Amino acid sequence: MPLPLPPQSSKPEPRKSQSSKIVSSDYDYDQTEKMGENDQAKISPSSPKGMLKKRSAFEDLTNMSFEMNHETLYLAVKLVDHYLMEVVCKKDKLQLLGSTAFMIAAKFEEPCPPCLDDFLYICDDIYRRDEMLAMEINILQTLKFDINIPIAYHFLRRYARCVHANMKTLTLSRFICEMTLQEYDYIQERASKLAAGSFLLTLYMKGLGHWAPTLEYYSGYKTSELHPLVRRLNVLLTFKSCDRLKTVYSKYSHQAFFEVTKIPPLGMLKLEKIMKSDHEAKGLAL
Repeated sequence: MPLPLPPQSSKPEPRKSQSSKIVSSDYDYDQTEKMGENDQAKISPSSPKGMLKKRSAFEDLTNMSFEMNHETLYLAVKLVDHYLMEVVCKKDKLQLLGSTAFMIAAKFEEPCPPCLDDFLYICDDIYRRDEMLAMEINILQTLKFDINIPIAYHFLRRYARCVHANMKTLTLSRFICEMTLQEYDYIQERASKLAAGSFLLTLYMKGLGHWAPTLEYYSGYKTSELHPLVRRLNVLLTFKSCDRLKTVYSKYSHQAFFEVTKIPPLGMLKLEKIMKSDHEAKGLAL
């Protein structure tokens, strides 16, 4: 079924080649799925010690050698987030937690998930089968088997289709959004809003701000609501290049990901000017 037209018509973003088209299938998100994010919005940031635990577990997750869907990584991180909110995990069990969360996410998202022995192998066999099985049971029981958690990546793909974005634009938004996975500060953000903020910053960075009204129409968030989040994301993008965790940067520096890390973040003054112009243009339209 074709997408409804946005309130304002705009020219689609030019594509350089046929390969730049988005090949992922369309997703229709109803109001029920968006309301399902309320539980995540209630989660508050954790302590600095908990933040270090999350970042360590995230490093293990993103270093997985399997070629799996992006949804699997996002869900695995969410499982770790929700588990660490309920349970104190010892440092020597973080790799076990991350690997087991990835295994659960793979079972949920992948058509052919890796077997348990594969996850033990990438942990250098420092854990036994019974330990990973016990951790799997522990995670599922702690979360009460409620693992169908909304993730930002689903919304990113939806927004990209709505504005007819090419793969490089989508990949840049994925890079921005994936940077937030290792930070506790963004756990309280709804997946749909985090995706909308990441995509709006991408549009600003690529000089595609004229697509903001379309994003606003399909996401349900006003750009004025997203601007505080956009500022935080831009700061994250600007100052995290010196962070000790280089996994995400290394991943998106590859040619397969269009080397989007080479796209410089916006200066704060320039970003404020763009957002002000966006707000003024919207006022004139009204």
